[in-house]
Formats: sequence, C-alpha cells, structure tokens
Amino acid sequence: MRIFKTRWMARFARRERISDASLREAIARAERGIIDADLGAGLIKQRVARTGQGRSGGYRMIIAYRAEDRAFFLYGFAKNVLDNISNDELLTLRELAADMLARSEAILKQAKEAGELQEIDHGERTQ
Repeated sequence: MRIFKTRWMARFARRERISDASLREAIARAERGIIDADLGAGLIKQRVARTGQGRSGGYRMIIAYRAEDRAFFLYGFAKNVLDNISNDELLTLRELAADMLARSEAILKQAKEAGELQEIDHGERTQ
C-alpha cells in the first residue's frame, strides 16, 4: 500500500501536528475494513486522533482510497471547526479522487518531484 498526502494536506498535518504514523494508522484501519464513512467514488472519511486524545473529537480526513493499492490524503479538518463538508465540496473531492487513483507511476513520480505529493513511508527502518 502506497500512501500519499497532497501539498495542502502536508501543510495542514504539519500545522496541526498530525504525525505520519497517525495517517498510516488511519489507512491500516481502512485496510482492515474499518472505514468511518464511505463517501463513494473511491472516497472515504477516516477519523484521526488529536495528540493525547481520542479520534471522536479529533480530525476528519478525506482520502482517495483503493484497497491494497494506494491512498491519497486530500483534505482534513478538525471536528470542532467544521461539522462536515458540503455537497459541492464532496463532488469536487470525488473528481479529484478519481484523477488521483487513475494516475500512472510516471505521473505520480512527476508529482512527487514537483512537490505536489509527498509519499508517507511505512515507518520501517532498513539496515
């Protein structure tokens, strides 16, 4: 499973102090079939905990997700700031998800090199 975050999402995660480990954990739950909300068209919503707190009052992450293949963190928001996304935002995010999930390896590589995407490593150390 390859996991990416968009440039916007990388800034949001850094500002909110959301670790890559927390993002990996959200995808690990999805891989086990634990999806907080299936938004259709390859889009899911997963909760991510605030540091030192639980997931219920934490962050909501909108993710383009294809099981056992790839995931793209597209958008995030704190539950206390925004209750949910609008229908217009949902339609836009579905279109973006379709685009991201259809990208070839060459296009992904270009996006990474341009800084549009960051790949989240698996947290494994090689010696």
